[in-house]
Amino acid sequence: MLALPINFGKWIEEHADKLQPPVNNYLVQRGDFIIMAVGGPNARTDYHVNETEEWFYQYKGDMLLKVVDNGEFKDIPIKEGEMFLLPANTPHNPVRFADTVGIVIERQRPAEALDRLRWYCEQCKEIVYEDSFHCVDLGKQLAPVIKRYAAEIELRKCKACGHTNSAK
Repeated sequence: MLALPINFGKWIEEHADKLQPPVNNYLVQRGDFIIMAVGGPNARTDYHVNETEEWFYQYKGDMLLKVVDNGEFKDIPIKEGEMFLLPANTPHNPVRFADTVGIVIERQRPAEALDRLRWYCEQCKEIVYEDSFHCVDLGKQLAPVIKRYAAEIELRKCKACGHTNSAK
């Protein structure tokens, strides 16, 4: 049976409580594609690495997508009403500000695919910690990894320069 169309503005009003930290992510629909509503603000320091492309549409307010592109750290502003297709395997940190909402569409992960959460050193930019997992529900699976990184100081200590990175 076909699903009915969704009035996204009304959906946001009715489900605003679902867009809570630390990920602020809620699954709207799932099929061959995963459609998520994502709210702000968030306070993440990790970079997500997805083996497939991700499509961003900024419904309300602006966001900033921090990426690592060929080893170079860059900021990509995505303004209200704009969309952006992020290439596969691009480390990215979506920075969402207060009272903002976006839509992110990702492909359903193949059985062999692994998503990664990666943290870079605040001082020298080397990888401090990385965890990988087969993604089934991003909104539920990110939070425990983020919380573990925040709770365990040894995970935040850079092996290259010795700096202890902040939890948030």
